[in-house]
Amino acid sequence: MRTLLPLPASALLGALLLAACQTTSAQTPAAGGASPAAAATPTAAVPAVRPTQSFPDWLQGLREEATRQGIRPATFDRAFARVKLSDRVVELDTSQPEFTRQVWQYLDSAASDRRVQDGRARMQENATLLRRISERSGVPAEILAAFWGIETNFGGSTGGFSVIDALTTLAYEGRRATYFRNELLAALKILDSGDIPLERMSGSWAGAMGQTQFMPTVFLAHAADEDGDGRRDIWGSMPDVFASTAAFVRANGWRTGERWGEEVVLPQGFPYDQAELSITKPISEWRRMGVRTAAGGEPAGDGNAAILVLAGHQGPAFLARDNFRAIMRYNPSTSYALAVAVLADRLAGRPGVQGAWPRHEQPLSKTERVELQQRLAALGMEPGTADGIVGANTRNAVRRFQASVGAVPDGFATKSLLDRLRQASANVQLPG
Repeated sequence: MRTLLPLPASALLGALLLAACQTTSAQTPAAGGASPAAAATPTAAVPAVRPTQSFPDWLQGLREEATRQGIRPATFDRAFARVKLSDRVVELDTSQPEFTRQVWQYLDSAASDRRVQDGRARMQENATLLRRISERSGVPAEILAAFWGIETNFGGSTGGFSVIDALTTLAYEGRRATYFRNELLAALKILDSGDIPLERMSGSWAGAMGQTQFMPTVFLAHAADEDGDGRRDIWGSMPDVFASTAAFVRANGWRTGERWGEEVVLPQGFPYDQAELSITKPISEWRRMGVRTAAGGEPAGDGNAAILVLAGHQGPAFLARDNFRAIMRYNPSTSYALAVAVLADRLAGRPGVQGAWPRHEQPLSKTERVELQQRLAALGMEPGTADGIVGANTRNAVRRFQASVGAVPDGFATKSLLDRLRQASANVQLPG
């Protein structure tokens, strides 16, 4: 930590330069909340951002901007009287995962038997409150509880970072300075409103707050004072936590009376190039194509849906309806959204995933994903930029390669597929 010593407000800015150069050791708590595609070590460093202004000059400009936005100078000075620039936050911001977990590994922990057991107990404790908020908002109680469980393990891991310290660090020397500057100003508005005292405003290293991990701008837009005490307290008031989460999920497009989707079985010869979240069809069309539920019936209802196959043709398939996209607007990861959906189903007494995952398949490292893209490009499969991110372009390139060698074109990038690519491109010059 680079620590700013407590000073009177009038002397704060003048002493920042000296204080910012001091380093002290401190124990850094783990950040709360769920991390989709959570990384295993090791991590690869991203170059740190070198600030263009001295911290005192930057802070003076922030103070002026905050004042223009209506934040009282006394609130600003109180928030920054003991502010610390966190080396740990910089480290977390500038690290990228070298390995990612497979979707089933994420689900194993995110929707584990223990979490289901704990979640049902916590839902029972809050049954009356959850029923009231669910009936009013149209968001099922199990969905609210699933967000709570995935984000902070039902309030057990909300993060121990000072939100002001974390956001100040990221706004000053993070890779997304503009984004975090806006979040920092929003956090100051929350303090200015009196919703939470400074000493209780804790969260993740990225500034996500409370029991369902709201960023400050989300808090300002959707946090609710359900218990009527004049404060929106998503840290300690369960009425405020659930009402705020319901308001956010509802605003993200949740459709009352519909499920997120369901597990399905695909017919033999299914066109796997259609298994993309970006490709939606009327549910009646999926029925016509032979898609069936895991229980053997036809998918019910109208509207549009997409087919998700997150582990290739050897793994389970899912029919993702509009509410699956509403979950993704909370966190734009298909693994995250599936974890919320599966945990919610299990909390409500429905079965979890029925199909078997191909657990023998190991994840590709980032270096291997880049190599995969380079070899696909060398064979003319057009995967796009070799950036190590397996998106739609790379999956389509994988499908083209799989079709060329007589494999099921499901787009699932695996170590065994990379081995086949190495053989096929052994005598081809890889692009730089």
